[in-house]
Amino acid sequence: MSRIRGRDTSPELAVRRLTHSLGYHFRLHKKGLPGTPDLVFASRSKVIFVHGCFWHRHAGCKRASSPTSRIEYWAEKFRRNVERDAEAERALRYLGWDVLVIWQCETKARNMGPLGLKIVEFLETAVNHFD
Repeated sequence: MSRIRGRDTSPELAVRRLTHSLGYHFRLHKKGLPGTPDLVFASRSKVIFVHGCFWHRHAGCKRASSPTSRIEYWAEKFRRNVERDAEAERALRYLGWDVLVIWQCETKARNMGPLGLKIVEFLETAVNHFD
């Protein structure tokens, strides 16, 4: 598991390329924020997380399958990942940040058009501090 990267993954790079091609500028992995978001748009108070479907348990996604060995170990690991994601999102919203989660399966080439629209819509809407 030491070979699992937390940043600069293929899905994250795809989102970064797309977002930059849409004309947006962002910072990467701002450590001072809860959860260390992948893309940070400070002037807009918005962040984007790019989650792997397997590790972050994308509900209903075929990539979120579970290993058949060491079932208790993996169940606890996945539960904690999901819990940590929720804690980070709650903390960011409390601090006034708007959060978008993009899943690995959304970053495939055939999904880039809809994903681009999703990103533009997210970045161009006002922050809702009362979620």
